[in-house]
Amino acid sequence: MALSSRRKFLKISTGTITGIVATSALSPVVTGCKFIEEKTKRNVKDIKKTPTMCDVCFWKCGAIAHLDNGKLWKIEGNPNDPLSNGRLCPRGTGGIGVNSSKDRLTSPLIRKNVNGKDQWIEVTWGEALDYIAEKMKIIKSKYGPESMALFSHGSSKFFDHLINAYGSRNTCAPAYAQCRGPREIGFQLTFGDSINSPERTDIENAKCITLIGSHLGENMHNSQVQEFSKAIEKGASIIVVDPRFSVAASKAKYYLPIKPGTDMALILAWINVIVKEKLYDVEYVEKYGYGFDEFVVEIEDNTPEWASTITEIDTQLIVDTAHEMARYKPATLVHPGRHVTWYGDDTQRSRAIALLNALLGSWGRKGGFYFPSVYEIPKYKYKPYPSSETPNIDEANKTYPFLTPGMGLSTDIRKATITEKPYPVKGWFVYATNLLGSLPNQEETIKAIKKLDLLVVVDIVPSEIAEWADVVLPESTYLERYDELNTDPFKINYVSLRQPVVESPNNQKPSWWIAKKLAEKLDLGEYFPWKDCEEYLDTRLKAAGLSLAELKEKGVITGKQNPLYIEEGIEPKFKTPSGKIEFYSLQLKEKGFDPVPKYTPTEEPPDGHFRLLFGRAPVHTFGKTQSYGYLKELMPENEVWINSNVANNFGLKSGDRVKLKNTEGIVTDPVLVKATERIRTDCVYLVHGFGQQSKALKSTYKIGASDAQLTSKYKMDPIMGGTGMNINFVSIEKEEYNG
Repeated sequence: MALSSRRKFLKISTGTITGIVATSALSPVVTGCKFIEEKTKRNVKDIKKTPTMCDVCFWKCGAIAHLDNGKLWKIEGNPNDPLSNGRLCPRGTGGIGVNSSKDRLTSPLIRKNVNGKDQWIEVTWGEALDYIAEKMKIIKSKYGPESMALFSHGSSKFFDHLINAYGSRNTCAPAYAQCRGPREIGFQLTFGDSINSPERTDIENAKCITLIGSHLGENMHNSQVQEFSKAIEKGASIIVVDPRFSVAASKAKYYLPIKPGTDMALILAWINVIVKEKLYDVEYVEKYGYGFDEFVVEIEDNTPEWASTITEIDTQLIVDTAHEMARYKPATLVHPGRHVTWYGDDTQRSRAIALLNALLGSWGRKGGFYFPSVYEIPKYKYKPYPSSETPNIDEANKTYPFLTPGMGLSTDIRKATITEKPYPVKGWFVYATNLLGSLPNQEETIKAIKKLDLLVVVDIVPSEIAEWADVVLPESTYLERYDELNTDPFKINYVSLRQPVVESPNNQKPSWWIAKKLAEKLDLGEYFPWKDCEEYLDTRLKAAGLSLAELKEKGVITGKQNPLYIEEGIEPKFKTPSGKIEFYSLQLKEKGFDPVPKYTPTEEPPDGHFRLLFGRAPVHTFGKTQSYGYLKELMPENEVWINSNVANNFGLKSGDRVKLKNTEGIVTDPVLVKATERIRTDCVYLVHGFGQQSKALKSTYKIGASDAQLTSKYKMDPIMGGTGMNINFVSIEKEEYNG
C-alpha cells in the first residue's frame, strides 16, 4: 500500500523519544530568585563573551552570548549592531531557553510500519539522509524535480540552494503571502519600491506617527520599538487605529476604536480631507506625482461623513486626525504595518496607506521613509542551476498578476498537491515553519499532506507538522550553528554574523550541514563545493575585503553612512511605468483592478458571533518560543480578550475559562478570559501561537487556545495572492473548570 494512502497523524510521544530527550548539560534553566542568587556568585574572569546573531525572530539583532565556565549564562545586545544598539527585546534575552528546552528534538526520526502499525524509529543521520535521497530521486524520476517543494522560514538559505540545485523552483515562505506580501506590492505599485525587512521607517525622527492595526510594543521589533520610545520622548503625536486598546494606544494622542474591516474607508476619508483642503505637500506631489487629477476625482465621494457611518468613528475625529497628520508633514509617518493579511483586499488597503504617505510627502523624507543601503558582499560563485522549461506553480497558474516572481504562494503549492494541477507535487521539505500554525485552514493542509509521497520536517522542536512527517530532522539552535550572513537593507551598511556559541547537546545538526550532506547523497555535491560553513562564509567575506576571523571577533562590521533622505541630496527614482509616484495606477487598470483603492464592505458576524482577531506578545514569536523556559514562565498561556459588557452578559469574569467555536464547528481547548473595556463588543482577540496539538511539546500541549485552528476561512487577495484571515467568526462557550 502506498504511503500517500495511509499517512496518519503520528504523535511523537514521550515514549517515542525516551532516552534521547535533551539533557542540556550546557545550560541549566535558572529563573526567578534562583537566577539572581547564582548571578552574585559569578566570577568575571570565568565569563567568555561571544558575538552572534539572534534568531528568535526575523529581526536578526546582533547579540553577545555570555558563557560561565562553558555554560550559557545570558545573552544581550551587541552595542556595535545597528539593529539592537546593545539591547535585546524580552524574547531575545530569553532565547537561551531554547538550548535547555525539554521539548527539543535530539535525533533523526523515521516513520516506519512495524507489524502493521506506524511507529517513530530513531535512526542515524546516514540512514535518515539515505531515506530522503532515495525518495527524492524517485520523485524526480517519476514526476520531475518541480514536484518537490520547499516551505521555509528563517535565516538559512541552504535548503533553498539545495532545492534549486535539485531542479525545482517551487520554494516559498509563509512570511510572504500570510504576512507582509500585500504591503510590498501596494507600495511597489505606488512608489516602485518595497518596504523591506527591517522596515525602512524613520520612526525616531517622525513628528507624527499613525499606526493602523500595528502593535508596536507587543509585536517586539527591536529597533522599531527603540525608535518609537525615542519619538514619544521627543513629543511625537501618536494616532492609533485599532479595535483593541493596544499598548501603543496607551501612548496615543488620538485613539480611534475602529469597527473591524472598515480601515479602508477611514484611510480614504483622511485622503479626502487632505486633498479637498489642500493640506498635502503640493510641491512634492507636483514634482513627483503621476495621475493626481484622476486620483482627486476618484476619492471625491469618500467624505468623513461617509466614513463615519461605516467605521463608527466620529466625523470630527476623522477630520481632526487628518489635520494632525498634515500639520507635521513631511515628518509624518503612516506606518505600513507588517502582518497585513486581513480581509482579502489587503494590497489595495496597503496601497491606500502608501498614497496617504505620498500626499504627506513622507517617502524619502526625514521622519518618513528613508532610502536604505546594503553592505555589498559578493555571492558565492556556484555553477548555474539546472534549466527547466517547467514554470513554478505560481507562474503556471497565472492567477495573481502582481505576485512577486520567486516568492511563491504556500496556498498555491498546497492546492497543487491536492489537485495535481498544473502538475503533481509529491514531496514537501519543510524547514523551521509549522504549516499547521501558519497556513489558514488546517483541514486543507492535512488533505494535501495525505497526498504526499515524502514529507521531511527540519526543526528544533516537534511541532504539529512534524507529527505528519516521514522524516524528522533535529536542527541545532541558533546558538549552536553558523548561518548565512546578514546584510539586510538599513540606515547604515552592515554585515553581521551568526556563529556557534556552544555545541549541540545531542545529535542535532546545523542546516548548512544537513543541506550539504543531503546534496552529496543526491549527486549534487558540486553545488556545495566548500568544506564547511566557515570556508563558505570566509570566501564571501574575503571577496568584499573582509575576513571571517574579523567578523567572528566583532560580530558586526559597519560601513559608511550613506545619505538617507531627499533633504540630503538624494534624487529619488521611482521604478514605476511612469517613473513617478503613481496616484492613479494604469498597471492595475489594465489588469482589471481599481486604479485608485475603493472601500468594499466585509461580511458581518452572524448573530451571537464575534470577529476573531489575533496578534503577537512581547515575549513570544509565533508558536516557537512557548517551550523556552524563561519565556514560558513570563507568559505560559494566552487569554481571550472579551469586552467587559459582553463578558458580563455571559456571566463571565477574568480568570474564567471558555471555549471558542467558529462557524465551521471547530472548537478550541479551554482558554482564560480577559474581561476588559479595552476591546470593542463585536470582536475577540487572541495572542497567536498557543493551543498547540503536538503531544511531544510536553510543556505547551493544549495550553491556551489556537487561533490557527479557528482560521478555517480565508479570502485570497486577487492582486498578489495574500490570504486574508480576519474573516473568521467565533461564538463563546462557557467552560466548567475546577483549576
